[in-house]
This record gives sequence, structure tokens and C-alpha cells, in this order.
Amino acid sequence: MNGTVALVTGGSRGIGAATAIRLAEDGNDVALTYVNDEEAARVVVGKIEALGRRGLALRADAGDAEAVAGAVEDTVRGLGRIDVLVNNAGVGVLGPLEALTPADVDRVLAINVRGAFLASRAAAGRMGRGGRIVTIGSCITQRVPGPGGTLYAMSKSALTGLTKALSRELGEHGITANLVHPGPVDTDMNPADGPYAAPQAAMTALGRFGTPEEVAAMVSFLAGPDAAYVTGAEFAVDGGHAA
Repeated sequence: MNGTVALVTGGSRGIGAATAIRLAEDGNDVALTYVNDEEAARVVVGKIEALGRRGLALRADAGDAEAVAGAVEDTVRGLGRIDVLVNNAGVGVLGPLEALTPADVDRVLAINVRGAFLASRAAAGRMGRGGRIVTIGSCITQRVPGPGGTLYAMSKSALTGLTKALSRELGEHGITANLVHPGPVDTDMNPADGPYAAPQAAMTALGRFGTPEEVAAMVSFLAGPDAAYVTGAEFAVDGGHAA
């Protein structure tokens, strides 16, 4: 994949950071977006560059419509092209229905759904044949384990329709679109040793949290040449959460 360029939204930490580094290991130059933690983004860029690839950190809020499309253009401007888009940026607002405000709904849908749509549209317009769009969903779309996740599950479920429709619309251009559903993953937002970890791990068939690198491995496959005939598909990397 030497010479190809990937953009990972929300790539400064967690699954996004692991994915950015894995794609660099695969031979991609990698741009990544962040919102607040520029230092963390620079650390990831440093790891990308240590692998002999070019890295680019872009400040872009996935909830800002102009910033989303701008990140794609900045990637092309800075790295010369775009071949892979990973829609990873997301936000989770959990709580009972009566506690969710209209502002909560607008924010979650703007970042999780509109942001993914706009990034995909902008990237598709810049990709050539062989382009890849990989979106990060959630295991909660396949199995909702309890109350409080309605807004988050709704937003992530919308990505199934986005992915399937993209695969149909972009197939004639040789661009694939696929969706990855992580289960409980050990990140700073949801640590494997956190107060809510034990019941989450118990819901999986393997009885443990996944790692960001395990999710990144699936993204790597879907972004690579071996997945040229895979599109419009959903892949669970959830330790059997949905089993």
C-alpha cells in the first residue's frame, strides 16, 4: 500500500490512534483529526513518522459541517491524495429518555451521523478506484444490553444504512464501504479496569474487553487490497457480545 493516503477522524486516542498507527504500518501516509488534545495527536503523528510514513494532525470537530469536509481537503492538500477514510470520530451520550435534551440529540447526531456522511461524501469525491471507506459503529446496534443507550444506539444504527447505501452508490467507481462494530474496548473512555467494566466483559462470549489494536486489525483488512470484493458489509469485533 506504499504511496496511499488514509484519513482517520478522531485519531488522537483509543481506536482511532491504534488505527492510524496500524495503517501507517501497512504503508499508508496518515492524516488524523482531533478536537482538543493537540499533544496527543502530535504523539500519534510522531509514531507514524517513526514508521517512515508521513503524518498530519488536523484540528477538525466532526460536529462542524465545514470542518469535516475541510479535513478531507486538508488531507489532499497536505499529503497529495486520499485513498482510505476511517470514520472513527464519535460521541456517546447515555441516559434515560427523559434526561436527554434536544441539544444532546443534535450533538450526537451531528457528530456520529452527519459527520460520517459529510466526510464520506467529501472523500468519495476525491478518491480514485480502489478507494476505501470504513466506518466505526458499535456492538450496541446488534444487542442493547440495558436501558440508557437509546440515543447512542440510534445514531450508530444509522451508520448501517449509510454504509449499505454508499456501497451501492460508489461501487461503480470501485470504492468500497464497510462498517466495523467494536464491542467493549479498553480505552481511556471505557477502561477495562473501570467501575463499569465487569458487567460489560461478562456480556461477551470471551469474557474480556478487546484492545484498540484488535479493532484496528479489522480496519486494516478492510482498507487493504485483500478486501477489494468486500463492500456494504458489517463486521463485529466484539468478543461475542452479539452472540
